[in-house]
Amino acid sequence: MAATATHVSYATQLFIGGKYVDTKSGIKFDTIDPATEEVIATMHGAGKEDIDDAVAAATSAFEITKRMAGSERRNCLLKLADLIEKHRAQIAEIESRDNGKPRHIADTVDIMYVIECFRYYAGWADKVGGKIIPWNFPLLMAAWKLGPALAMGCTTVLKLSEKTPLSMLMLGHLFNEAGFPAGTVNIVNGYGNPTGDLIARHPGIRKVAFTGSSFVGHKIVTASAETNLKKVSLELGGKSALIVCKDADLDEAATAAHVGLFLNMGQCCVASSRIFVDEEIAEAFTAKVVALAKTLRQGASEGHGDGAIDLSLPTAVPICDLGPQVDKIQFDKILGFIEVGKAEGATCVLGGSRVGTKGYFVAPTIFTGVTDTMTICKEEIFGPVMQVLTFKDNNEAVRRANSSVYGLAAGICTRDVGNALAMAKELEAGSIWINCYNNFDMACPFGGYKESGWGRDKGEYALENYTEVKCVMIPIAIQK
Repeated sequence: MAATATHVSYATQLFIGGKYVDTKSGIKFDTIDPATEEVIATMHGAGKEDIDDAVAAATSAFEITKRMAGSERRNCLLKLADLIEKHRAQIAEIESRDNGKPRHIADTVDIMYVIECFRYYAGWADKVGGKIIPWNFPLLMAAWKLGPALAMGCTTVLKLSEKTPLSMLMLGHLFNEAGFPAGTVNIVNGYGNPTGDLIARHPGIRKVAFTGSSFVGHKIVTASAETNLKKVSLELGGKSALIVCKDADLDEAATAAHVGLFLNMGQCCVASSRIFVDEEIAEAFTAKVVALAKTLRQGASEGHGDGAIDLSLPTAVPICDLGPQVDKIQFDKILGFIEVGKAEGATCVLGGSRVGTKGYFVAPTIFTGVTDTMTICKEEIFGPVMQVLTFKDNNEAVRRANSSVYGLAAGICTRDVGNALAMAKELEAGSIWINCYNNFDMACPFGGYKESGWGRDKGEYALENYTEVKCVMIPIAIQK
C-alpha cells in the first residue's frame, strides 16, 4: 500500500499469495485521473517472474480450495460481499477517480452489482485460471469472472487493465479477510504485452477468461493453441443495434436509446450506438433523443478528490451524469471517429467536440443521415456517439442490424409483443432487450455471437467455464 491521496490510500503493488509485494521485473507505470490529466499513482507491473510466482501461489492454493466444502466456499463469498458493502464508499471513490465515471454511478451500479454477483454465486457453491479484465467496469467484470470460479473452487491470477488498476487491487486484502486461502486470488498489473501474453501462454494456467477487444481475443486464442490448449471464454466487442418500430412508445424508445448509449460515457461493450428508426417516426424520435442528451450533466464526479467541485472542469455540478473518457488514447480515438463521421457525410446534430480544455471530456454526440457503409456505423467507437439510421420495414431493420461482424446485444422498441419476439428470434445477438436497454440480472447469461466472443458470463451458464466433465465407471459384480 503506497500512494496516498485525499481520503484514500491506494494499493500499487502486486497481490500474490495473499500479500502485497513489489514487482520483481522492475516494470512501473502511471495511472492517470482522466478528469484532471494528473498522475494518481505509480503502479508495479508484472513480468515473467511475477507471473510465475502468481501461478505457483494459485496452484498451491488450489490443493486447498478444491477440497473445501461447498458450504465453506459459500460462506467466504458471502463474507466477501459483506466486506465490499462495508467499504463501498471508499471503493466507489477510487473507481470514480481512476475510471472517470461519476461516483454515484460507481456506487449504485458497479459496486451494487458486484455485491449481488458474489452473493448470487455463493448460492451455487452449496484448476488454476487466468482472468484478464477490461477498464470500463473494472470491479464488475472481475466479479463476473471471479464469482463462478470461486464458487467452483478454482484459483485465479487476475490481470487488471493498466488504465484502471486501483479499485480491484484495493480488494486484495478483503479476500484474506473473507477466509479464502492465501493464493486463491492473485492480482497483477501490467500491459497486454508482456503481462497479458504471459498469462495467456503460461503452461500452469488451464483456463483463460477475457473481456476486451476482438483483436486481443484472437491473440488469446492463438496463444492457447500454441501452448497447452487452455479453455478460453471471451467477451469481446460489439456494435449493437436498437430497432425502433413505428408503433413504439417514443418516450420509452428515446429513454432506451439514451440509457443504451450514454451509460458510462458510451464505454460499454453493449452500447446501442446504431439506432435504426422507422422512417415515419425518425424526425420525432431524433428530436426526443437530442432533447434527452441535452439534459446530461457533464463534469468531474461529485466530491471529486478533496470533496470540492473543480471549477476548471467543463461543468461544475453537484451530481454529474457523464464523466471523462478513460484516458487520452480513448479520448483522441473518439474525436477521430467524430471527424471521420463528418467527413463521410453524416450530419452531427448534437455535440461533436471536446468539452472544456482540461480532462478527457467528449460532448454527447448524435449523428443523423448515417448509412451502413460509414466508418462510424461499422467500427466500435466506445464513446458517447450515437448514430441514427432509418428503415422502411422491420425485415430490413433486422437484416441491417445483423450485417455487423459483432453480435453482442440488440434492442427492440414496439408495442407488439409478437412482433418483438419474432424479430428477437432473427437477431444475431446474445442479449436482446425489448422496450428497455441495459437491464441486467445475475441469473441471466451474458455473451455474444460472431466476433463478440465465446461462452457466457453470469448465471448458471458461467459455471461451465470453470468445471470439467468427468465420467467414472465401476463394474457391478453380479453375485452368484
